[in-house]
Amino acid sequence: MSSVQVDEDFLDFVRARQDPLLRAAVLMCGNHHLAQDLLQDALAKLASRWDQVRQGSPEAYTRRILYRDAISHWRKWRREQPYDVNSPEGDFVTRQGGPDRAAEWVEGAEVRAALGELAPRQRAVLVLRYYEDLPEEQIAEILGISRGTVKSQASSALANLRRLLPELEPVLTGEGGEHA
Repeated sequence: MSSVQVDEDFLDFVRARQDPLLRAAVLMCGNHHLAQDLLQDALAKLASRWDQVRQGSPEAYTRRILYRDAISHWRKWRREQPYDVNSPEGDFVTRQGGPDRAAEWVEGAEVRAALGELAPRQRAVLVLRYYEDLPEEQIAEILGISRGTVKSQASSALANLRRLLPELEPVLTGEGGEHA
């Protein structure tokens, strides 16, 4: 039986970053099991290119793979079958690891349901902008869309959340300070 040689730096990267990457994937796709699959595929792709990526930004490379694969999955899913937000498999957020402010904010059932009603691209833009704290230019590059589309998707997503969650209006408009 042949043994596979695994680079110790790669293992250290995976150990250190897999939990935050999984949380981002769960927020992105809305399904814990799919998020695990997407992350596993992204890490396998990263492993095959580790020597070229290790000196750059392996986390950014992995996130780009995650988001692009999630988009590919949404496109395929939309062609093949409708998404049922209320199904047990559609569990939007599963708590992982220690306390995380973004995860705590998304933990409520009303917020999960509202996020689940957003279009996948709107949800992706919100996750990248407010969870990952990425600038519009980088979001546009990751999702393969224009900067203007990022802005319009974020605006539409926030408007939809304000409509679905009127009690969170101060937080969603920036008037409420810190969110609990």
